[in-house]
Formats: sequence, structure tokens, C-alpha cells
Amino acid sequence: MTDKPYTVDPPELRKSLGVLDGVAVAASSTAATTSIGIGLGVTAGVVGLHLPAIMLLAFLPVLGIAGAYSRLNRVEPNAGNGYVWVGRSLNPWLGFLVGWVNIVATVAFLAYTTAVTGSAMLQLAGEAGVHRVGGLALDPGSTAQTTAVGIVVLIAVTLTAVTGIRTAARLQTGLLVFEYVVLLGFCGYGIVTGPHPFSLSWFDPFAIPSATALAQGLLLSVFCYWGFEAAFSVNEEVREPRDASRAGLITLVTMLGLFLLGSVAFQRVLSERELAGHGAEGLAFFGDRLAAQPWAALPLVALMFSAMASLQAGVIPTARGMFAMSRDRTLGPVWARVSPRYGTPAAGTLLIGAMATAVAVLALVIPRLADMIMATVNAVGIVVALSYALTALAAAVRFRALLREDWRQGVRAVVLPALSASALLGLGGYLGWSFYTSADHFEVSADNGWFLLTTPLAMIASGFAAAAWAKYVRRSPYFRTGAGTDADAPQLLTTPN
Repeated sequence: MTDKPYTVDPPELRKSLGVLDGVAVAASSTAATTSIGIGLGVTAGVVGLHLPAIMLLAFLPVLGIAGAYSRLNRVEPNAGNGYVWVGRSLNPWLGFLVGWVNIVATVAFLAYTTAVTGSAMLQLAGEAGVHRVGGLALDPGSTAQTTAVGIVVLIAVTLTAVTGIRTAARLQTGLLVFEYVVLLGFCGYGIVTGPHPFSLSWFDPFAIPSATALAQGLLLSVFCYWGFEAAFSVNEEVREPRDASRAGLITLVTMLGLFLLGSVAFQRVLSERELAGHGAEGLAFFGDRLAAQPWAALPLVALMFSAMASLQAGVIPTARGMFAMSRDRTLGPVWARVSPRYGTPAAGTLLIGAMATAVAVLALVIPRLADMIMATVNAVGIVVALSYALTALAAAVRFRALLREDWRQGVRAVVLPALSASALLGLGGYLGWSFYTSADHFEVSADNGWFLLTTPLAMIASGFAAAAWAKYVRRSPYFRTGAGTDADAPQLLTTPN
């Protein structure tokens, strides 16, 4: 087998996106409304009434990660981003692992969001007075029912993603405007009128019940921020690589503001028991506490739109990351096939949707939606922390010479990413150990520590197995250099419109 990379048609590399388009893709991928409506309840079950504190703490290492992404993107814009950067600066095996865990984490996220979308739609049906279809009683807490409804939506948004980034970005921009207007309106009203008094202890991280709760809460919060880097995954389709960096950083800061607003509003309106006990129905409960119907249904509509947008935004960067890996023969050629009509990796996009559908069906072994959400969020939080940490370490190694040349630049480019990476690796390791020591048997349950630990370990182990296949069977040149096929080809980034 030769080292010649797979070739792609130029339309995929045509530059059409600006900062606002990148923000739309990244913000939809981060899905603030979904994170607030569901993630806050999950996190409150771990840290209690300290959501603002944990969101602020988690923002610090993620900000260091964002700086690493931004600086690496300036010197080497590539759709594979972390996969290419880590492979070149650290080790090709670790680079492949970053690409791989991002793929499997996103597929798991898509499966989880599929069920969340279905739950929101069933809740809306209930608000409209539709409680049965035929002889079936509709249950928004049923994994089976929510998954069945959500899969229909997943198929629709996957087909939309095939038609191109521009179409998807325009759709997501419209959805985001509606979501944020509703979110800001209800959260602002909740902060003003909520029955529970405001307390500065909400911002005190030392009041969190235990070190294990702190570690788990931080990784759950990192999961909430996850997605800002989607702006870097489409940086071969932006007019200027700096636009991707700006979009990612703007998205991240915006998410911090929304999460703090949502945290304070939820704790002003809901008690700790109500926060932790409503799971996927938390935002609907919040809306009911603040307004009568039909206004109370608006947060639920926003949640549905957010979940739909994050489904599409999850498909897009994942297909492009696999597109980059396919160019290097670390994945099969099907992922690098570009549609001559749309100029997108259409086959890969459809396959991502199919894989997410399959995982969503497999998740039916966990019958309660709340348990499935908890298991997925914990697993994805650990592997995302690993991916972020390795990318930050790649930046620290790549720019280490700046410590001698300009200490201010060196602190930003080397020290801060290294500290962020160390924090995330330490948190992931500590939480993994806590899961291991919390149980003495394996059980498919969100309460079983061995199950919660086995899922991310299986994701990581499958990455090394896939890397071995790529190196020894596909004989990918990536494992000799760690560089992507287009990493030193700026002409690919200047293809005219």
C-alpha cells in the first residue's frame, strides 16, 4: 500500500463561514439550554446548591484548553484539530486516541440527546393534552418511547447536515435566537421572583460535600462546556482561521454567562430536592413554577429546539473529524468521500447518524431515562477531559520555546495549558478511582461505580485497538509523523469560492 493520501474534491474546502456562523455551530454543539435544563439537575444531585461555584471552577481549566485550541489553530488549522496537533507534538498513538474518543463520545452524546429530544416532544404532547396514542400511554421518562421519537428527529437533522454547513448554520442561528430569548426571559424572571433567598454560599466551592462530589461535579460541568471546539472542526470552511478561534472563545464566555444565570435562577426557584429530582423534565418544571400555560411551555419548546440543534451540531464536526482521519488512512476511505453536489462528507455524515441510532437502541438496556442520562454524562465527561488534557499538553510542548523567548507569552501558551491538563487528568483519575472503590460487583446501573468506570475505559481501549489496526493493517503514514495529510498545505485553505 502506498502512502498516497485519499483525495477529496475542492468544494469541501471552500471557505464560506464567518465568526457568527462558527458561533452558531459551536453554541448549538454546546447546547446551553439542554445543559441548563438537564445538566444542572444532574449536577445538583452531586454538589447540591453549589451550581454557580462548580460552573465557575470548571470554566478555569476549560478556558486554558480554549487558549490551547486557539493558539494551535493559528499555526496549524486542520479539520482534525486535536487528532493532528497531539499526533504531531506528543505521539501518533495519543493523537489517534484523541480523535477516536471524540468520535465515540459524540456518538454517545447523540444517542443521549436523541432520547432527550424525544422526551421534550412527549412532554409537549402532554402539555397539549395528548397523553395516549392508541392504547399506549405516553411517558416522557421512558427510554424506549423517547428514543423512538428522537430517532425520527435524528434522521431529519442528519439529512439536513448533509446539505452543508451554511444551511445547518442558518437553521441553528434561528433556533439559538429563540432559545436564548426564552432562556434569558425565564431565568431573569426567576431570579427576580424566586421564593428561595439568594445566598453567597452558592458560590463557595469549599462548601461542596466531599472531594468526590467536587471531582464528579467538575467533570459534569466540563461536559456542559463541551462543544465550544466545534468551531475549530469546521475551520477549513471559514474565511479566516482566526474566525474559528474567535468563535470558539466567544461561545465559551457566552456559555459561562448563561450557566451562571441558569444556576442562580434554578436555585432561586427550585429547592435542592426539586432540582435533583426532575432530571430530563427539570426545565418544564421550572417553567410551570414561573408561568401558567401556554407560556409555561416556552422553556420546553426551547429545550426541544436546543436538543435538535445539538443533534445536528454533533453530527457536523464529528463527520469532519473522521474526514480528516480518513485522509491519513487511519480510518477507511468512506469517511473521505465528498458529495459532488453538496461538497460535504455526506457518506460519513449519514454513517454517524446511523451509528448514533444504533447506540440509542442499545441504550434501551437502561429503562429509565434519568439513569441513562447520568451514565452517559459521567462516561463522556471522563473521556472529554482526557481529550482536552492531551490537546492542552500538545500546545505546551509545541510552544515550550516561548518560555525562553517571552515569558508572558510562555505563561499563556505553555504554563496555563499544562496546568489545565494536569487538573483535568487529576480529576478524571480521582473520579475513576472513586468509581472503582464504590462497588464490589458489576451491574448495568447508573448507581454502579464499576459500570460508570467500565464505559469510559471501553471507549479508550477501543481507541487503542483501532489505532493498532490503522498502523499495522492500513499502514497509515500518520503513525510515522503524526502530521495530517494537509497540515503543511495552506493552499487547501485558500481555495477560492
